[in-house]
Amino acid sequence: MRKDFLPFSKPCVSEAAIADVCDSIRSGWLAMGPKTVDFEKNFAQYVGSKFAVAVNSATAGLHLAVMALVKPGDEVITTPMTFASTVNAIIFAGAVPVLADIDPNTFNIDPKKLEAKITAKTKAIIPVHFAGRPCDMDSIEEIAKQHGLAIIEDSAHALGAAYHGRKIGAGRGAKHTAVFSFHPTKNITTGEGGMITTDDEEVADRMSVQRQNGMDKGAWNRFGAKGKSHYDIFVPGLKYQMMDIQAAIGRDQLKHLEQFNKRRAEIVARYNDAFADMEGLTLPSAVEAGCVHSWHIYTPLINSDKTGFTRDAFMEKMKQYNIGTAYHYQAVHLFSAYAKITGLKKGDMPVAEEIGEKIVSLPLFPAMTDQDVEDVVEAVKAVCK
Repeated sequence: MRKDFLPFSKPCVSEAAIADVCDSIRSGWLAMGPKTVDFEKNFAQYVGSKFAVAVNSATAGLHLAVMALVKPGDEVITTPMTFASTVNAIIFAGAVPVLADIDPNTFNIDPKKLEAKITAKTKAIIPVHFAGRPCDMDSIEEIAKQHGLAIIEDSAHALGAAYHGRKIGAGRGAKHTAVFSFHPTKNITTGEGGMITTDDEEVADRMSVQRQNGMDKGAWNRFGAKGKSHYDIFVPGLKYQMMDIQAAIGRDQLKHLEQFNKRRAEIVARYNDAFADMEGLTLPSAVEAGCVHSWHIYTPLINSDKTGFTRDAFMEKMKQYNIGTAYHYQAVHLFSAYAKITGLKKGDMPVAEEIGEKIVSLPLFPAMTDQDVEDVVEAVKAVCK
């Protein structure tokens, strides 16, 4: 058994990124400025979108996107298999969250169940690319087209993923955005932070203004040598900008993304091989042909009828071997706050509820050594023997 504790995730930040952060601090330009603008440009180019809007969290990005595309009182359909931020963004934009159950194989929103939830009040869909596996976007986009709905892809898990030859986040025309997360557990990090991508110039402009208190100019436009101090406020806005300190990390991380994701895929392949014959685990299903999984998290299901213990017991047993695990996610409508808001109860989202009782996240991050991976494999086999 290993002596030190292996967390389920740990960021990998290069010395070059650290030096660039120091450069920002020494320059005196800590807030949003030229490095953030450069990061936006590089990010848009990477995913294949016309515009990218950097923000201080993916939660902020989702909030801005919902505000830009729906009005208070509108309904927005999303999945119960997601973090609270997805639903919170809908609520704080004054809209109404509506949940549609998930596909039992992909853990992504089921397009047929999604379509059944559409009413005259529905104005947008938020598909969540769970764990980095692309949703069935052909079906979702066709549904959106038929009903005149906006799409906001919650791509917090999916940087580097691709769907039928296009990267998640690539521009898809009007009323279509994607939101990414740079939390320390994500495929790249800025500490905290996020990015919104779109090809819709009007929506991009609206979100850019909203993120900086509704102002037509940011500090980098006003306080530089050629800047002008006067500004206008177009709408009441929010304080959601990314800092240059964050962007300094992010633009370096972006250079390493493909390498990071390649290592993630290698670790997943080792797990799949090692656990293939274990009846106590149900492994993530193979990704659809023509798609690329970004493997933000690796989420087998614990089959308690085979192991003799629950998922929670599995997590406690793994700690005894100094292996960290995580829980992604409990079906969101089972939290007290969202049960009240949605009116849903246990039994209303049966697939998400069952998955939520069994799912666990094993360690998965690029800095894992081969020995780290073997330690996880040995611990899982010892726990589930």
